[in-house]
Amino acid sequence: MKMILRIDHVSIAVKDYDKADAFFTKLLGLVSGGAGDDRSSKYKFQIYSAGDLSRLELIAPTGDGSFLDSFLKDREGGVHHITFEVSDIKAAREFLEKEKIPYFGFNDKYANWKELFIHPSNAFGVLIQFAQFNPHEWINDSEAVQSGEEWSISRDRDGFLLSLSHPGGGRVDKHLSADEIDRMIEELIKIRSDL
Repeated sequence: MKMILRIDHVSIAVKDYDKADAFFTKLLGLVSGGAGDDRSSKYKFQIYSAGDLSRLELIAPTGDGSFLDSFLKDREGGVHHITFEVSDIKAAREFLEKEKIPYFGFNDKYANWKELFIHPSNAFGVLIQFAQFNPHEWINDSEAVQSGEEWSISRDRDGFLLSLSHPGGGRVDKHLSADEIDRMIEELIKIRSDL
């Protein structure tokens, strides 16, 4: 079994959420996706999509006593953690235990988000989060294949736009000329006839 599916996102902790949000959306053009807050840990988060597959998360304290207080004590912001999507959080935990890699924060109580963390002291200075989830729940609909199918194809000014749904959420867009479409059709027909 392949445990780590991909790097899902890099998380940046910030003191001034509104300023950071404006920087990433208005200036850099990232698209807002899933968001929420955790009242017990006193923080909020916002997921953004960049390009066709990359994601970034902003996390910010929502009051005194946030788990982010010590991280942001002497800085306005910084990379807080990297999140790896895993296929099975319990299998990931078992693997870490077998390999004697310390972890903390194991949480599998929610249906749509399960996680654990590896402390920076055990991961070359980087806080690593393993998470099991449905990535399509965290992106804006505008970043998905519009038909809701696995792929779509449409005409554009230079030829055709082939959009493929990506298992990590979002879509991959590929512009193709009429000649490339013809070659693709020929190859697909040949492959199908070989079955």
